[in-house]
Amino acid sequence: MKNGLAIAIAGLALASMSGCIVAPARPYYAEGGYVAPAGVVYVAPTYVSPGPGWVWEYHATYGWGWHHPQYGWHRGWH
Repeated sequence: MKNGLAIAIAGLALASMSGCIVAPARPYYAEGGYVAPAGVVYVAPTYVSPGPGWVWEYHATYGWGWHHPQYGWHRGWH
């Protein structure tokens, strides 16, 4: 009976921890925002962010655009 209770408690503890979420590491931002690579001219966004979590970043191939760590890049490269 004691072993069954211990297993049930361990299973309940394990099930309660399955909802924990670990956020991915965020890109480096300076005090004022994103820091562009050296030699890159900053271009301000021409439309509002597509939603929460999107950041205005530079892509080496496409230039400036909205990026989300989970959804990737949004339309509207500049």
